[in-house]
Amino acid sequence: MRRRRLVRVPASSANLGPGFDTFACAIALHLELEVQETGDFAVHTDLSIARDRRNLAVRGFERLADPGAFSFTIRSQIPLSGGLGSSAAAYVAGLLAADHLFELDADVLALASELEGHPDNVAAALHGGFVICADGEATRFDAPAGLEAVVVVPDGAVRTKTARAALPATVPMADAVFNTSHGALLVLGLATGDLDLVARGLDDRLHQPHREHLYPRSMQLVRAARSLGALGATISGAGPTVLVWCHYDATASVVEALRREADGWAQVMRAPFEPQGADVREL
Repeated sequence: MRRRRLVRVPASSANLGPGFDTFACAIALHLELEVQETGDFAVHTDLSIARDRRNLAVRGFERLADPGAFSFTIRSQIPLSGGLGSSAAAYVAGLLAADHLFELDADVLALASELEGHPDNVAAALHGGFVICADGEATRFDAPAGLEAVVVVPDGAVRTKTARAALPATVPMADAVFNTSHGALLVLGLATGDLDLVARGLDDRLHQPHREHLYPRSMQLVRAARSLGALGATISGAGPTVLVWCHYDATASVVEALRREADGWAQVMRAPFEPQGADVREL
């Protein structure tokens, strides 16, 4: 009997304002990877991605097992660039498929972090909810009730390598202190359900200001978010996608305002915070 697995993995947003390379959350946009033992290798997808062994899901699978006798069918709602963790989702999907098929009990977080380069997006995709990454481990917790998310995805992309190169080698002590205090406010607000603290905790001085020249309209939207009725906004990962944080009751009006602001240069999607992490089903 030919083995077959379906893996479903959420998108993710990293940094979350002050939590550079540390904070992340899962977003309710999903990648689905169906892996079937057919005796031959193949990749089936309508996406503009590699259809050979360079494919990221295949590379994840290959980290644990030979993909030569399997077909890979990939569907995804996650934008392929912009900072919503499409590569992390693909690596996690491939690793989980191989781990489940061959009953390996692998350390998927460590392996996916090695492939991706950072644990934040990987941990959120794997575990769902919100995560804090430290010392090679991820601590997870749920989003508070009443907190919603909207993503604004610009038409143009920014390479992660370019965004990394824009960061300074050192930062002023005042900026480090600012981010420490605001990161603490953000986590405390999320943990206690105090959305006023969440709003206060979203500001950053370590990465967003240094990358503003790469996506000025995205940063203008971050600054305007509160005036549009949102709690605030953050650049998602390396950008240029904007994660807009909202109180549930205000989300519909915020979406309307964002669509006016983003008309002609970005897509606005209501995409709630996702409590469910990656899931594998036997078919």
